[in-house]
Amino acid sequence: MYAVEVRDHVMIAHSIKGEVFGPAQKLHGATYVIDVCFMRRELDENDIVVDIGLATETVKQTLAAINYSNLDEHPEFCGRRSTTEVVARWVFDKIEAAIAAGKLGPAAGGLARLKITLHESHNALASYEADLAGA
Repeated sequence: MYAVEVRDHVMIAHSIKGEVFGPAQKLHGATYVIDVCFMRRELDENDIVVDIGLATETVKQTLAAINYSNLDEHPEFCGRRSTTEVVARWVFDKIEAAIAAGKLGPAAGGLARLKITLHESHNALASYEADLAGA
């Protein structure tokens, strides 16, 4: 499978309820470095996976919705824990919707799989990966 990855970052605040989260139960900040990996079985007629410029812009626009925000107060995270895994799935769902809406151009029609990786520190990360709807 062919793959292209683009990277961006966001700065958020949140607290994560539950004893298992220890000190992360208190309000704290995080800077996530986010990798979005676009995958397809065969290259398109231009020998690319996806338009990297459109992919980069779509990721930037997607992340703008949470950048510099407190996820405890964000409408899409209210009532649920904003763990790194949950945020990765949120990014996946938003990028998948952007692909379906045609925001990544015609090359994105052949995308089969998407992987979102959030680096929460230099030594810890979480990801969500799945086939795209209709792939």
